[in-house]
Amino acid sequence: METGIKIRTAAVVLAAGSGKRMGSSTKKQYMLMDGKPIIYYALKTFQGSFVDEIVLVVSPGDTEYCRKEIVEKYGFDKVSTVVEGGRERYHSVAAGLRGMKGCDYVFIHDGARPLITEEILDRALEDVKKYQACVVGMPVKDTIKVADEKGNIAATPRRDLVWAVQTPQVFACSLIKNAYDELLRREPELLAAGRVITDDAMVVETLTGHPVRLTPGSYENIKITTPEDIQIAENFLKMSETPA
Repeated sequence: METGIKIRTAAVVLAAGSGKRMGSSTKKQYMLMDGKPIIYYALKTFQGSFVDEIVLVVSPGDTEYCRKEIVEKYGFDKVSTVVEGGRERYHSVAAGLRGMKGCDYVFIHDGARPLITEEILDRALEDVKKYQACVVGMPVKDTIKVADEKGNIAATPRRDLVWAVQTPQVFACSLIKNAYDELLRREPELLAAGRVITDDAMVVETLTGHPVRLTPGSYENIKITTPEDIQIAENFLKMSETPA
């Protein structure tokens, strides 16, 4: 990158979840937080950042609604396309990767994490340029226990080595595309073996063996899962808008 050639970055923002744990008929990503849909906040951060292109992945049947009520309403002109997600999270990510025009690095972000900041994006960009793969997260504050099948403690990992992983998860475009192509090719084999793929880092680790760097995020970069999380996020949002 020292040659002066501009790198191209893209973001795949996932908003295809059902939000069953919210106990609401409204899908989680469209619920209001401080007067705006939860998905608005992540898109706003990427819109105002260095990212060149955004692919928004939504639930089947929601594409027109999101184009009109989210993308057009709030002027998110970096959103190049709105695509439908799939059955599992990794199917939705794969759909988002196929919808990109092309990039050097891609940021894969859960739209249910509304408090992502440009500072986090900057740190992730620096790390992905060095390591080709990084995930945002934070060291855990609590002691973690690993349970056995009976619900008893099986192990206690060193707390200083345990991180809670967040998003975005950021990769060189060719690396993550190749990993997802291999995942989909081997999906029946992996499912038969009981392998559960829970995030993009795991796709890269499992299918390519490439190491993934941990990049500091923020303890405020929470995922909205329950109604209480909206209240917490709103408080964080108000604090960030209050002059020091």
